[in-house]
Amino acid sequence: MYALTENLGRRVARGIDEFGYAALLLVESLYWLVAGALRGQPVRLRAVVTEMMRIGVAAIPIVAILAFANGVMMALQGVYTLKDFGAESQVIPGLALSITREFGALIVGIVVAGRSGSAIAARIGSMQMSQEIDALRVLGVNPVRYLVAPILLAMLLMVPALTILANLMALTGGGLLCVLKLHFSLATYWESVIAYLEVSDVMQGLVKSLVFAVLIALVGCTNGFMARGGADGIGHSTTRSVVLCIAAIVIADMLFTLFLSR
Repeated sequence: MYALTENLGRRVARGIDEFGYAALLLVESLYWLVAGALRGQPVRLRAVVTEMMRIGVAAIPIVAILAFANGVMMALQGVYTLKDFGAESQVIPGLALSITREFGALIVGIVVAGRSGSAIAARIGSMQMSQEIDALRVLGVNPVRYLVAPILLAMLLMVPALTILANLMALTGGGLLCVLKLHFSLATYWESVIAYLEVSDVMQGLVKSLVFAVLIALVGCTNGFMARGGADGIGHSTTRSVVLCIAAIVIADMLFTLFLSR
């Protein structure tokens, strides 16, 4: 019992330490993004563009395919579920609201966490193991400004953009299924979607995507900086980064839904 309590205490202390480290990374990254130019050490635009290509542009095909497939699946489930009640036409507002509020941002968050969260942790972890980060400090280069700030800014720009793409692809997939099953035109479907949606519905998903972007960036960078133990440690940090990113995204989405629904 004593060993179990001690182990639990160590894990809690480690978790609090990691949370504090991530919070400091966020504060310092925002500081360099805002005040870096004033201090003559701006965040490099080339680094931001490179991260945007890695995080956003390279993820467009997989996000588009998964969002389209998810839209088809949701429409199919909605049509067959509502058919028993004679309310098949109500699948359109259900699709419009659920995709823009929830599933567009959620799909993008999970995809980016799997692709970029793991890559960030592996890249920074490798630099930590090879003492490249220590070399940056010796050269007078702040590692947070050089590594973390470009990642955070690229995430904040590209995850909402990918969310808009996911919304459009999911709604298109759902619309094609509705056209086949409910026998009305695609133009009628889009008119109904636009009529049901409000700006607040789209903004709710975009705000979620910004939160997901921050979580992915911080979890990936934190696990990279805290990597220890050679190649095995890098593998552990990479796996841990993906798991924690997805867990944080799902929990944050739950909290958003809980409070916004009230």
